Amino acid sequence: MAKLNAQVSTLDPVWQRICVEARQVVEDEPLMGGVIHSSILHHAGFEQALAFRFALKLRSAEMGEQVLREIADAAYADDKWLGQAARADLVAVVDRDPACNRFVQPIMYFKGYQALQASRVAHWLWNRGRIDMASFVQMRISEMFGVDIHPGAKMGKGIMIDHAHSIVIGETAVVGDNVSMLHSVTLGGTGKEDGDRHPKIGNGVLIGAGAKVLGNIKVGDCSRIAAGSVVLNEVPHSTTVAGVPAKIIGEAGCPEPARSMNQWLTEFAPE
Repeated sequence: MAKLNAQVSTLDPVWQRICVEARQVVEDEPLMGGVIHSSILHHAGFEQALAFRFALKLRSAEMGEQVLREIADAAYADDKWLGQAARADLVAVVDRDPACNRFVQPIMYFKGYQALQASRVAHWLWNRGRIDMASFVQMRISEMFGVDIHPGAKMGKGIMIDHAHSIVIGETAVVGDNVSMLHSVTLGGTGKEDGDRHPKIGNGVLIGAGAKVLGNIKVGDCSRIAAGSVVLNEVPHSTTVAGVPAKIIGEAGCPEPARSMNQWLTEFAPE
């Protein structure tokens, strides 16, 4: 296994870095050796480690770890995009979160990252008509992580969900690439209507803590939604909206709000 691990890691720089960091964790904190070996160093590659973490975190008396592991392994083997997206998400977290400086941290400790990867497996199930199993996985993600992403929602890659308390994303929501959102964000509907009823978030958008985006509305690329805002109308690209209900208060202030994570509003920004 160690030889296979070494061969695979040389072809995958993300996995190689994770393994180097994992070995350092074991050296620095020997009491973590068991969990680090079982979660990372025991596996031949990134996808296998993710599948193990998926099964370990979501197992319950209702459904055992082995069944969940088989589901996740099948998903990663069938759809290579899942692993690509997981790598992009990992890089996004390290790039944007000042509390994270190692690739090993999100995999082991960050529930936003773990919940997002588990929701991608649920979406894979949903797209293959396995509605009940997808719904079961959604339920376990909500119970385990406090994150409720409907398995029908379409999530891009390079997404960071920081802190991840009370995240709610509805069935017909679409989230683009390189989006950042903080805790207590809701991408929801506006009532009991069915059909296409949830927001469409463009690429590079920053959504502040506690923001609610409601209805089948578009949020343009590289926009900013201020913390605590309630967005009920379309947001043009590269703008900042704030308030209840949210209104346009100016430009986004930078080319890539989701990467800069700058949440200051112009009139309150420090000089």
